[in-house]
Amino acid sequence: MPLIRPSRDEDIPAITAIYAHHVLHSTGTFETEAPGVADMTARRADVLSKGLPYLVAEQDGRIAGFAYGNWFKPRPAYRYSVEDSIYLAPDVHRKGFGRILLAELLARCETAGIRKVMAIIGDSANAGSVGVHLALGFEEVGKIKSCGWKFGAWRDIVIMQKTLGLGDTQPPLDLPTP
Repeated sequence: MPLIRPSRDEDIPAITAIYAHHVLHSTGTFETEAPGVADMTARRADVLSKGLPYLVAEQDGRIAGFAYGNWFKPRPAYRYSVEDSIYLAPDVHRKGFGRILLAELLARCETAGIRKVMAIIGDSANAGSVGVHLALGFEEVGKIKSCGWKFGAWRDIVIMQKTLGLGDTQPPLDLPTP
């Protein structure tokens, strides 16, 4: 099984390659042009600047996947709610890596004071992503039909959520605002 750890600067080329594969070959993201190393470096820095986790799954010395949480919306009131993102190298799909990586991301989000995690899953036919989220206690709360055009077809998004910790039964931690 993989080692799950915080990402490091030297992981960015592998993270970029994994994400590029999904941009170019899947509907898990609705990006249509793969971002480069500089863009992925900036995206990671943004997540980390908010005190949020950005993790990698490492196996046999190579990066096999990555996951992070970023504010659901950019306004400060949303700082207790994140959208998760998780991407795996193609050769480790359906081997339990996603579940382990997402479980650790959820634990670290809760420790960081996050109370609600949303999954905005590209393509309602993305059974792997929907399944791993369901397995970890997410519930589907909606679907937006035909909102993205990729690979010559309209694609839905599935909206899922999970409450962490005591949810809205306690006041939030004092998280930084921008």
